[in-house]
Amino acid sequence: MLITLSLIILFLPLVSFLVLIFWGKKLPRQGDWLANGLLFISLGLSFCILFNKGASPLALRMAWIDWGISLGIVLDNLSVIMLVVVCLISALTHLFSIKYMEGDVRYHRYFAYLGVFTFSMLGIVLSDNLLMMYIFWELVGFSSYILIGYWYEKPGPQYASKKAFIVNRIGDIGFFSGIMMIYVFTGSFNFSDVFAAIEAGKLSGAWLTTTGILVFCGAIGKSAQFPLHVWLPDAMEGPTPVSALIHAATMVAAGVYLVARTFVMMTQDALIVIAYVGLISSFIAATIAVTQNDIKKILAYSTISQLGLMIMALGVGAYTPGFMHLVTHASFKACLFLGAGSVIIALHHEQDIRKMGGLKNKMPITYWTFLIAALALSGIPLTSGFLSKDAIIAATLVYANLTGGVGYIFPIISLVIVGLTAFYMFRLIFIAFYGEPQDKKLYENCKESSWVVTVPLVVLAAFSLFFFYSFNPIDAGSGWLSKYLAPPVLPQGEEDFHSAHYIAMILSMVCAGVGILLAAAFYYWKKFSAENLAEKIKPLYNFSLNKWYFDELYNATFVKGTLALSLAMKWFDDKIIDGAVNGAAYITKKSSVGSRRFDDGFIDGLVNFMGSTVMFFGLLFRKIQTGKIQNYLAYVVFGIIVFYFIFRAM
Repeated sequence: MLITLSLIILFLPLVSFLVLIFWGKKLPRQGDWLANGLLFISLGLSFCILFNKGASPLALRMAWIDWGISLGIVLDNLSVIMLVVVCLISALTHLFSIKYMEGDVRYHRYFAYLGVFTFSMLGIVLSDNLLMMYIFWELVGFSSYILIGYWYEKPGPQYASKKAFIVNRIGDIGFFSGIMMIYVFTGSFNFSDVFAAIEAGKLSGAWLTTTGILVFCGAIGKSAQFPLHVWLPDAMEGPTPVSALIHAATMVAAGVYLVARTFVMMTQDALIVIAYVGLISSFIAATIAVTQNDIKKILAYSTISQLGLMIMALGVGAYTPGFMHLVTHASFKACLFLGAGSVIIALHHEQDIRKMGGLKNKMPITYWTFLIAALALSGIPLTSGFLSKDAIIAATLVYANLTGGVGYIFPIISLVIVGLTAFYMFRLIFIAFYGEPQDKKLYENCKESSWVVTVPLVVLAAFSLFFFYSFNPIDAGSGWLSKYLAPPVLPQGEEDFHSAHYIAMILSMVCAGVGILLAAAFYYWKKFSAENLAEKIKPLYNFSLNKWYFDELYNATFVKGTLALSLAMKWFDDKIIDGAVNGAAYITKKSSVGSRRFDDGFIDGLVNFMGSTVMFFGLLFRKIQTGKIQNYLAYVVFGIIVFYFIFRAM
């Protein structure tokens, strides 16, 4: 029964896509009611599965290709939770989009694209094998490409969609290579078979580490981790609801989900690589977010930073806190993106926070929901973000105590990131919602958004509070979610986790509090001048404002390098390959001319000479060939006489 429901959940968004893409223009309201209705049905069914699934995983598998390759779905704790997360965010995004995309010339096509994207993401969640997951993985890449580039007539979305697609393919090459290595060693793509084969020693040692890192490359691309993080901020060129859907709980979460799904096959060396990649990504993105002025860009870099924390948590063995942060982050980050969309609607698509100000009074629902989500993102008590982020910090402390030395970089940098997160989020709030309006005309025409916008904000803000995940606002371990996410293997140091919990909680609250106070001092109380500080540390400020110059670096190296290589290959093709072909043709042509002259002058001349000689002697002999027998007898007699005298003389 639950398997059947999961299949219905999977295919309802695909039905939405097919109906709208072919007949959307002919339907009332271009079919937005159909897309919304089907997604809310999927959401209801996902909650039904969540509340009714037992402890044991459920699976459905069917043969596909004779080489032992099958298709199948699996319902375990991981996939069931992600079903709810994806359906919740997608359904609320569909509802929000009714207002945001109102009047768009391709209105029905937009909802169709949302449907195929949701179908693709649900396919990743439900897949019971790596090959099937990879198929849906690439379908997510395609659907995100068409959504990011939805306004393809503008140069910005064109560039952003191509950038996202190409950068993700780089990571996917590694992912596919890892999948092929797994199949070579284990003979299967199915997760349970692969894990059993690894346990039996069919894939181990350096090969297993290499395979794990290659699989993780897929997560680096999809979850926008260093060094492939550059695509996500540019993806803000797409519609804001798309940003909420792709960059909150679905596409970018796929990488974290992949690491969680394959967690048991990751060796200690692979996990160390994963942890450092996550930490570096989180720190870089947090330092960039503090200086950005585009409201969506701030949230985009925040997403990269939070995804980095999740990846880092999985890398240090904190399976449950890492995945729990993925679940909690989905609600408050989607709330923040949709809240930004509400502001953008009210300000007639203005995104620069420097042109905002005083919106608290004009947009109270947007403000309060945005504030709750920002508090959750900052890890403030009584929010869901506090539960998951506190657990991650505690896990890094345990890891540092176990490893010592350089291991302490994880809790130290993580706490710095907590402070930076609180700072840049409240910088955004104080500039956009407090103070005097910076653009009087925009402010005067500003008003609260309609219910289709505010209802998703209220729901997501509610899901950003602690009581949906834990009965105890201090200890995440007392809630259903942490028990639902019992790790497939116990990470080293699990028994020390609770002893580090309260230290982590205090340190995390202090860092978040310092970040909020600094933001208030600069942007609310105006005790310090941010502009003066920026002038004093201009090189650092410009370094952050220009996003660590990653785009410039990649453009100067990989992009220009690729163009230079293509020009070199063109020269090689024109001069060497075509030159060789043309040279061969020239030589052939010249040799054929010489051959013709030899044929005409020598071969034909010799033949003609022979013919002429024969003709000459023929003319001579024709004189004596009279046809009269008496002449022939006279010649014979004459010849006999000649031979007689010759032999007589000898």
